[in-house]
Amino acid sequence: MPYISKRASVGSGTKFESECAIYGESVIGERCFIGSFCTIGHPRRASLLEHKGKPLSNLDEISGGSRIGNDVVLRSHSVVYELAILEDGVETGHFVLIREETKVGKRTRVGSYSVLDGKVSVGSQVSIQSGVYLPPGSVVEDEVFLGPFVTVTNDLYPPSPVVTGVKVERGAVIGARAILLAGVTVGREAVVAAGAVVTRDVEPESFVMGVPARKVGDRRSYEEKKKRFLQNELR
Repeated sequence: MPYISKRASVGSGTKFESECAIYGESVIGERCFIGSFCTIGHPRRASLLEHKGKPLSNLDEISGGSRIGNDVVLRSHSVVYELAILEDGVETGHFVLIREETKVGKRTRVGSYSVLDGKVSVGSQVSIQSGVYLPPGSVVEDEVFLGPFVTVTNDLYPPSPVVTGVKVERGAVIGARAILLAGVTVGREAVVAAGAVVTRDVEPESFVMGVPARKVGDRRSYEEKKKRFLQNELR
């Protein structure tokens, strides 16, 4: 049976599989599906430290809760921390971690084993494939594609107390296992090839590849190559 806090609110038509935990003043919209062993409203580290050494019978006591929109699907073992917001139609794979103060926009999909590691902003209709890592300070705008195991960083000289977020602008495409170094901006509609290491800003509508990534074309040339490939494959 799921554990649902007495302070939580759950909309009509929402279904829970076994062993879920809904903590604090979480608000869950209508027609959602919450898979087995999911946690919503898990307390952030700061909340746990505030209560260190004090009697604590249940994490529910210290959770500020999460906000989950309508028609959200959280597959098994997904964990959403307190103060996170998932808007309508968000969907996760299995074993996804979304930490505190992260906002995920409408109809965005987050693939299995991905981590949105706190204070991350993700727009609407974003496709985040499996194994993606987004650290605090990351900003991903609408309609971006992040391929499998893309890694974003926020610390140029780790470990240091200075973190600088990465921004991926609307409609950009980031290929599998690309690495984006702290502080870079990937411009609107730009394409980053698989395996590239981005060490400086990528111009809007440009196409970059390599280590370090360098411009090899533009979005138009990329789309033309894609079109020819699909025509051959779909004959």
